[in-house]
Amino acid sequence: MVTYRDGEPVGWCSISPRAENQRLAASKLIRPVDEVPVWSIICVVVRSGHRRQGVTGHLIEGAVEYAAARGAPAVEAYPVDPEGRMDRTMAFVGTRSMFERAVVRVIGSTDAVAGKLPRLIMRRDLRSC
Repeated sequence: MVTYRDGEPVGWCSISPRAENQRLAASKLIRPVDEVPVWSIICVVVRSGHRRQGVTGHLIEGAVEYAAARGAPAVEAYPVDPEGRMDRTMAFVGTRSMFERAVVRVIGSTDAVAGKLPRLIMRRDLRSC
């Protein structure tokens, strides 16, 4: 998904069924917590100059709506929970607070790390929406 401001692309979010992402489906570090055929948000990127303006929230909500419209039972993300600012080279995985704003809850943890921080498993159930 791409989001635009005044015709200019300012953010990008990758979402797809987990099973269709070969690296994620085969990952030994980010394993499924159950048999639900989730869709996964694997990265969120906002261009410099457009950060801290609500673009990320717009991207996440748009990704959730996109997945829901295609019958996804749930959406997952695998962010980190930094104490302060995130290392920009690993910021594409997102932070816990970014996903909590989208009513996504922590359901587990992974063996993966980003920026030396453990990655969480956060999920938004769409079946009751």
